Amino acid sequence: MKLRIDYRVHRYNAPNHVKTHMTSRVLDFDRVFSLCSSMATDALRSQVAAKWQDAFTRLNRSEPGISGLMTFSQAWNLATEFLRPKDITDPHQKKEYDKSSVQAALEMVNQCRRLPVLLEVFLEDMRKHYYLINREVAQFMQEYENTEDPIIISRLVHRLVEWYKAWSPPQELGATIFSAYTLTFQTHLFSILPPSFSRGFKALCVSTLPPSDDSEPPPRDPRMWVAFENLGLLDRYESIVASVGYEHIEAHVLATCTGEWSKPMMEGLRGWMSDKMVSWMLLPYARGANTAEEARAMLQGIGSRFDFHMNKTLCDLRTREIFDIIIDFPDSMGALQDLRDCLQRVDQRSALVQSLRKANRKRLLHPGAETKLILSQYVATIKCLRIVDPPGVLLFKVADPIRRYLRERPDTIRSIVANLVGDDDSGDSLVDEHEPIQPLQQPDIEDYSDPNWEPEPIDAGPDFRANKPSDVISTLVSIYDSKDLFVKELQVLLAQRLLAITDDDTEKVEKERRNIEILKIRFGEAALQVCEVMLKDMTDSKRIDGHVQSQKASIVHPTIISRHFWPSLESSDIIMPGQFQKLQEQYSKEFTIFKPDKRLRWLPHLGTVHLELQLEDRTIEADVPPLEAAFIELFSERTTWSVDELIASVGSVDRTAAINALLTWVDLGVLKEDTEGTFRLLEVAEEPSAASGHQHMRTAPSAPELPQVASVQQQQAEQMKVYWKFIEGMLTNLGALPLDRIQSMLKYAPGYDRTIDQLAAFMEAARREGLVAGRDGVWRLNT
Repeated sequence: MKLRIDYRVHRYNAPNHVKTHMTSRVLDFDRVFSLCSSMATDALRSQVAAKWQDAFTRLNRSEPGISGLMTFSQAWNLATEFLRPKDITDPHQKKEYDKSSVQAALEMVNQCRRLPVLLEVFLEDMRKHYYLINREVAQFMQEYENTEDPIIISRLVHRLVEWYKAWSPPQELGATIFSAYTLTFQTHLFSILPPSFSRGFKALCVSTLPPSDDSEPPPRDPRMWVAFENLGLLDRYESIVASVGYEHIEAHVLATCTGEWSKPMMEGLRGWMSDKMVSWMLLPYARGANTAEEARAMLQGIGSRFDFHMNKTLCDLRTREIFDIIIDFPDSMGALQDLRDCLQRVDQRSALVQSLRKANRKRLLHPGAETKLILSQYVATIKCLRIVDPPGVLLFKVADPIRRYLRERPDTIRSIVANLVGDDDSGDSLVDEHEPIQPLQQPDIEDYSDPNWEPEPIDAGPDFRANKPSDVISTLVSIYDSKDLFVKELQVLLAQRLLAITDDDTEKVEKERRNIEILKIRFGEAALQVCEVMLKDMTDSKRIDGHVQSQKASIVHPTIISRHFWPSLESSDIIMPGQFQKLQEQYSKEFTIFKPDKRLRWLPHLGTVHLELQLEDRTIEADVPPLEAAFIELFSERTTWSVDELIASVGSVDRTAAINALLTWVDLGVLKEDTEGTFRLLEVAEEPSAASGHQHMRTAPSAPELPQVASVQQQQAEQMKVYWKFIEGMLTNLGALPLDRIQSMLKYAPGYDRTIDQLAAFMEAARREGLVAGRDGVWRLNT
C-alpha cells in the first residue's frame, strides 16, 4: 500500500524561532516498514506500526479509503486562509467567510489535535505580514516628530488597535491561543516602535492630566486607556505613566508652596490629591473596578506612592528654604509644621542637616556678618529645630559649627550680655518677653533608673546628650565652658552704663537695679555680688555728694566708686587747668572732712562738663568731654595756641584725640585754625569761608558713648603679664617645659584660674613678640 502524507519537520533556531518547512514527499509505507524491520526488533516494529496507524486513523476519522484525510485537508486550508492576516488598508483583501463553515473547519482541526500546528502557522504568517503595521507606524511617527502633537500618538494607538482586532483569532479557539496571539502581536509591536514613541506616549498621558487650578479639565477618554491595555502599553510603559503623575504632583507642590510659610500646606495638598488626581488615577490604575471599594483597593498601592512623593517633594522644598524659613520665624510656623510631618514619612533628616549647615557657612558664618545677627539666627534656629525635631538631634548637629564660630569671635559675650541687660540698639531681643526666667541649667547626668527614661534617637551622634529643653539664655551661655566670662563681661558693661548716667537720670540706676535682680535668678546671687556693690556705690555717691554740697555748694558732682570692686578703668594723664583744678581741690577737701579715712583719686578724662562761654558778641552753651573743656579753659589765658602747646599744658594726650577736641570748638564757631596746628579764639564770630575751613578731618567721635572701661580681654591680658614673671622663672630655672607642665605649676600662683587653651594663646602671643620659642609643644626662653 502506498500512502501520500503531508508532514512538516520544524526546526527552531533559539534566538529567532525561525521555522524551516520541508516539502511534501510520497513515502512508501512498505519501504519504510521494511527499513525499520531491518534496523529494529519486532517490538519496535510493532510500536512504530501502531503509532503510524493511530495517526492515520485520527486524520482519516475511520472513513473509507482516504476520504476523511481529504476532508481534513480542506478544513485545514479553510482555517489557515481564515486566520491569515489581511491588509486592512486594501479593500480587495476583505473577504466574507461562512461562519458555520469556518467554525466546522476549526472544530475538525481541533478534533485532529492539530491546533498547535495551526497556531504556529498563524503566528508565522503574522510575522511575515507585520511589515504592513510597521509601514503605518513609521508614517505616524514621522508626522509626530515633525509636529510634536500628542494627538498623533492617540491616532496611532487607535489605529494599532484596529490592526490588533482585525488579526485576532476567534474566541472559540480558546484563551491559550488568544493569549499567544496577544503576546506575539505586542512583542512585534514593541520591536518596531522608535525611541521617540515613549516621548510621545508621555506627552499624550500628560495631556489627560487635570489642571492644578480650577479651570475645566480635559475630556476623559476611557477608550484610549483600554487601547493602551490591549496593546500592552500600560505594562511596558508603567514607569512613564507613574512619572507623569509624579511630575504633575511635583509641579503643583512647587507652584503652590514655594515661599508660602505662614500656614501648613499639607492638608491642602492632600485635598487637591483627592479632588484632582484620584479621578485621573481611576483610568490607568482602576479600570476594572465595579465598586468604590474595589477602586479604593486597586488605588491603594499607587496612591501610597503618590502621597510619599508629595511628602518628599514638599520636604525637599522646605529643606532648600530652611535658612530663609528660620529668618522669617515665627511667621513661618506653618512651614515648620509641614517639615516636621514630612520628616516622619520621608527619611530626609540628613539632607536637612547638610543643607542648613551649608547655608550657614555661606550666608552666616563669615566675617561680614555681625555677631548680633549670628546670635539672632542661632536663637531662631534653636526655636525652629525644636519644633521640627523635639529630641534635639537635628539641633545638635546644626548648632555645633555655629557654637564653635561664636566661641572664636571676641565680641560674642558682650553681645549676649548687652542683650540681657537691654542694651541692644537693634531692638531685636534674643529672649522672648513671654518666656519665663529660669536659672541657668547645667548638663544633667542620665538617670537610668528613671521609669520615664528613653534611649537616644538612632541617628544621634556619640557626643549627643538628650538633656531637657532649656531656655535660650542657658543655651547661649553653654557656648562657653564657664559662666564666669559672662559675669565679668556683665560687670564691665554695667560699669560703663552706670558711669554714663548723669545726675538727672536716676531712673536709669533703678532700671539697672531691676536688671541685676532679674539676672540674679539666672546666674545666682553669689555671682553678682560685685554688681550689687557697684549699684550701692551709685546710691552712696549721690548721698555723699548731697552732704558735700550741703557743707559747701559746688558745681562739681562726681561719681564716687570703690576701686577694688569696679572693673579697671582706663587711666589718663590729663591735668585739668585753671578753675577746673581749683574746683576739684575744693571738693576733695570737703570729702576728706566727711570721710577722713578715704581719699579721692580723680579720673578727669571721664565725665561731662556743661560750659557757658561768654564771648564779645554771643554766648554759647555746650556739654562736652573734659578734654574739650580743658582746651577751651586754656584759651581764656591767651587767644592763640598751637596743638603741641595745648598737649603740653594738659598732660600726655594722644594727638589725634587733641585735634578732635579742638575741631569740636571749630565746628561750634568758637575756634579757628589759622595755620596748620595753630588755633585762635574767635571773640567775634566770623563768616565761614572755603579758605578758612579747617584742614583736619575728624577721625573719631569727640566723646565716646560709654566711659572707657577695660574689656574682659584687656583685663585678662594685664593679669597674664603678672603671671609672665612666674613663667619666665620656670623656664629659666627648669629649662624647656611642655605646656601642661607650665599649667600645672602656674596653679600654685595666687589667683591663677586660666585654662590651658588660654595659656596656649598667651604663649603664642609671647612667641610672636620674641620672648619664647616653641617646638613640638615644648617651650623655652629665647636667648
